[in-house]
Amino acid sequence: MNTQEVMQQFEKYVISNYARLPRVIVRAQGATMWDADGREYLDFFPGWAVSGIGHCHPRVVEAIRRQAGELIHIDNTFYSLPQGQLAQLLSERAFGGKVFFCNSGAEAVEAALKLARKATPEGKYKIISMLGGFHGRTFGAITATAQPKYHQGFAPMLPGFKYVRYNDLDEVRAAIDDETAAVLLEPIQGEGGVKVADDAYLKGLRQLCDERGVLLILDEVQTGLGRTGTWFGYQHSGVVPDIMTMAKALGGGVSIGAIMAKPEIAAALVPGTHASTFGGNPLACAAGVAVIEAIEQENLLENAEVMSDRIMAHLEQMGQRHSCVEEIRGRGLMMGVELNRPGQGIVDACLERGLRVNCTQSVVLRMTPPMTVSAEQVDKAMAILDEAVAAVMAS
Repeated sequence: MNTQEVMQQFEKYVISNYARLPRVIVRAQGATMWDADGREYLDFFPGWAVSGIGHCHPRVVEAIRRQAGELIHIDNTFYSLPQGQLAQLLSERAFGGKVFFCNSGAEAVEAALKLARKATPEGKYKIISMLGGFHGRTFGAITATAQPKYHQGFAPMLPGFKYVRYNDLDEVRAAIDDETAAVLLEPIQGEGGVKVADDAYLKGLRQLCDERGVLLILDEVQTGLGRTGTWFGYQHSGVVPDIMTMAKALGGGVSIGAIMAKPEIAAALVPGTHASTFGGNPLACAAGVAVIEAIEQENLLENAEVMSDRIMAHLEQMGQRHSCVEEIRGRGLMMGVELNRPGQGIVDACLERGLRVNCTQSVVLRMTPPMTVSAEQVDKAMAILDEAVAAVMAS
């Protein structure tokens, strides 16, 4: 089937809830993907940050092939080897917590919200989340997402949520009351415009939560698994959460989500309180183990830091050349370029030239290249971006 035939098939049979790009991707490897017409693209937003170690990483591909020949799925009334192994690997690289597996970031947030209410004294049920945050599309997650555009048409939202400004400790302090169970936030707001939480703010939140008997939940769905140059985003600040969510890069492209909680908090999820039929299946967990092994054995945390510096240097130079650039921000391989004009035209111009980037909040160019990206690919991508910005500004 050619591109037009595939698009017509989607038009007839697939619900049109996505604004799709007119491309049919048929193959991808590392930071490169190819469409049905044979065109090649550098992917600097791979799978909405899911392919954190690149598309079809050989270790992940081999792990999936091997596991698929042994055991794809078994229900969670049994033990399985890959699930326990992945839980141990995650716990040892984070804060020694216990892990519950599900299938996506939104499911992980739902599990975290339920655990926060279950693990705190009766009467505590309120959740404080941050304006501009994004936590998923299920009802609990969308209610925690303090962006009105995601609520339109779905009201009323779930009760018990309060919204405060990001990076404003005083607003959190004022919002906490005797019914507050938890504070939820992302170490870096991705969909909110690649805004980074100040280390002092996170430390202040940790102290405040401890003082008021409130749990601290960090949504690491996008920042986790090496994206920022450390295993998890919270590790830059030295602040340890009570509960942490994970997904996206965890499975190397395979659908998987998870929460990690301190053991004394995790104990609240006794049998019958929460479950996920597909959560922790052997196939997804084997992929997750391969992701962690690849990050360690290929020194991808170090590469993320080196390539981040290289990209940031390019972006700073680009900002000096183009008056449309207002601010450049980010951490590791999660970066945003805020413009003083809408950015979709630049995104489209990049795609036409063979580079995939994203625009969020209408004016922030967002990039999350894979941790396997090379210096050559970085230089090529930044040259395309610079050319696209120049072309749009001149039009």
